[in-house]
Amino acid sequence: MTLLPSTDVDPFGPEVLEDPRPFHAQLRDAGPVVHLTRYDTYAMARYEHVHAALVNWQGFQSGAGVGLSNFHTEKPWRPPSLLLESDPPGHDAPRRVLGAILSQRALRRLREQWFAAAEELVDAVLAAGPELDAVPALAEAFPLRVFPDAVGIPDEGRENLLPYGDFLFNAFGPRNELMEAGLADAGRLGAWVNEQCRREVLAPGGFGAAIWAAADRGDITPGQAPLVVRSLLSAGVDTTVQGLGAVLHAFATHPGQWRRLRADPRLARVAFDEAVRWASPVQTFFRTATTEVRVADTVIPSGKKILMFLGAANRDPRRWADPDAFDLARDPSGHVGFGMGIHQCVGQHVARLESEALLTALAARVETIELSGPTRRHHNNTMRAWASLPMRLG
Repeated sequence: MTLLPSTDVDPFGPEVLEDPRPFHAQLRDAGPVVHLTRYDTYAMARYEHVHAALVNWQGFQSGAGVGLSNFHTEKPWRPPSLLLESDPPGHDAPRRVLGAILSQRALRRLREQWFAAAEELVDAVLAAGPELDAVPALAEAFPLRVFPDAVGIPDEGRENLLPYGDFLFNAFGPRNELMEAGLADAGRLGAWVNEQCRREVLAPGGFGAAIWAAADRGDITPGQAPLVVRSLLSAGVDTTVQGLGAVLHAFATHPGQWRRLRADPRLARVAFDEAVRWASPVQTFFRTATTEVRVADTVIPSGKKILMFLGAANRDPRRWADPDAFDLARDPSGHVGFGMGIHQCVGQHVARLESEALLTALAARVETIELSGPTRRHHNNTMRAWASLPMRLG
């Protein structure tokens, strides 16, 4: 019998969050499954096994929570997400409704508007001078400009979206300093988000109103409608912000790839997906074994938590040639940065459209992108995030 490799390294510790790549390599090299003794959970970091677990919702359930907390034994801090933290059959109707509202076809009506908004933003940024911090000026500013409007929430209070999302993604990890730091304001932020999910608050014609219309048709229940809107507000901003930060950092550190995009702006979507593979803004998610589940030579006991390292899988040399390179010649499809299977990110087309709009506007106006000062990471238990990206646009 093969001895299960183990480690007492804390994947949520500051050293790993600052640069997870050495730890990811150790996990991949250790074997298909590694026991994380600190949390008594099982880890998978190789692409083959992470992908297989993501598509096997019957064996690796989301309904017990996609964080360290097990909803079968612990009370969730808020009502579970009908999309992220549920399995069929309860998952099916909300997913079907939101998937139709956020489909590529449905988003076509926003394309011209979002491209114009991106051009306005980039023109304003360039008018202020060549030096900027790309995190607040671009990566945060553009999603906060277009996405809340698309959902249909009021202008007042939108500054709450980013700190709420930050706490939400911290809450998927252990109750460490990062989570504790957000607890004091979590109640206020959660109450504000819940208020935005009410039918009366949402503007006509937006994603939120479309969700309530689905409830009127009987596609989902009136009780489910606000929770589906909440899913949009919970995961629809931070993830895109970090994805945009990742692709801007990638281009600032790979000038040849920026020249390639400028020569062919149609590569904007490929660039975003390659950046999501390369940087993996969502680094980890948990599943729970529904029964004894065999992975390679390891049997994971029923009820145990499994931590899937999406970022490690997306740089697994067993799957990707030269995985540490950011390369627009690569086909990044198949990456697990948006998950995989029935729980794959329902808003991925929204993020791609936002990125395509912003990158297209930049490529038409900016010849060179380079870092102009020290960068700084923002630590989060789930997200790989930037706090500051000083850049010079030429």
